[in-house]
Amino acid sequence: MFVLGIDPGLTRCGYGVVSRNGRHLEAVAAGVLRTDPAAELAARLAEVHREIVALVSEYEPDEVAVERVLFQVNVQTAMQTGQASGVAMAAAAAAGCPVTLYSPNEVKSAVAGWGGADKDQVEQMVRGQLGLTKPLRPVDAADAIAVALCHLAMLPPARRVAKAGTR
Repeated sequence: MFVLGIDPGLTRCGYGVVSRNGRHLEAVAAGVLRTDPAAELAARLAEVHREIVALVSEYEPDEVAVERVLFQVNVQTAMQTGQASGVAMAAAAAAGCPVTLYSPNEVKSAVAGWGGADKDQVEQMVRGQLGLTKPLRPVDAADAIAVALCHLAMLPPARRVAKAGTR
C-alpha cells in the first residue's frame, strides 16, 4: 500500500510517500514543495495544486493523508495553511484518492507514542520505524512522512489488506 502524507503549508508544503508491504515500511519519496512568498496568493495556490497533482500522478498513492490545521498564533498563516490544505485535498480527491485528515496530536501519538511529542522526537521515531540513519531534512518532509505513517497505523486492518492486493 502506498500513502502520500502531506504537511500543508503555502510557503513550504511537506510531502512523503510511504510504502507498506506487510510489516515492512519504506520511505519512497520525501520533500518540500515551495512557493514564492512574493507571488500572488492565487498563483501560489495554483502551484501547490499542480505539484500535488504531479505527485499523485507520479507515485499513484492508494490514499492520501493530510495533517489538519487546528491552530496557529498568526491568523494570516493559519488561513494560508488552511487554503493550501484545501487545495491539496481537492487535488488528491479529484485524482480519485481517498483523503483522510489527522490532527497534529493524532500524528504525534501514532508515531511517537504520545500527543505531546516535540518535532525532534517525532523525527527520531519516523527514522526508527523506517530504519533510516540520517536525519530527515527539511523538517516539513519528516512531518509529512509522519502523517503517512500515522495513516498506516490508523487504517483498519481489513482496508490495509484490501489495498495491499491492488499493487
